[in-house]
Amino acid sequence: MDTQTLKAQILAVLFAAGRPLSLRDLSPLGTEEALTRAIVALEHDLAGGQSGVQLERVAGGWRLVVHPLHLTAVEQVLRPTPPRISKAALEVLALIAYQQPLTRAELEALRGKSVEGVLDGLLERQLVQVVGEKDAVGRPKLFGTTERFLEMFGLESLADLPPVGEGPVLLLRS
Repeated sequence: MDTQTLKAQILAVLFAAGRPLSLRDLSPLGTEEALTRAIVALEHDLAGGQSGVQLERVAGGWRLVVHPLHLTAVEQVLRPTPPRISKAALEVLALIAYQQPLTRAELEALRGKSVEGVLDGLLERQLVQVVGEKDAVGRPKLFGTTERFLEMFGLESLADLPPVGEGPVLLLRS
């Protein structure tokens, strides 16, 4: 299969998926080498903004996003409202992101307040998940972030988190 056809197929699949896809997800379309070549070429093709979209590498894969040159047009028509996350939820999410895995008691000790309702909301939104149990009395649950967290904040991995105390810690992406 030629690169042009593969690029078109990848673009169609990413558009239809509406979520990041990894090389493994795309593997039915071709070899890892062919897919990588096609993705690099597709990124280059879309970088100028003529198509209105670009590829973004996030959460271990790629997704289609609006090109920055066309954000104003999208906002004028769709008037998107970013998901609302309370200050308390952002605090708990930041603690988990930077220090995971943590138990509820550890979160409460770090924050100095109860996290029960906030943690339940983050679990419901699939931004955090139970990642195990601590080897301690009562086997308390350990919490960590999810792929959804990486997607929402436009991160490829936790290594992409900004250093603590440097600029805005968490920036939402819709």
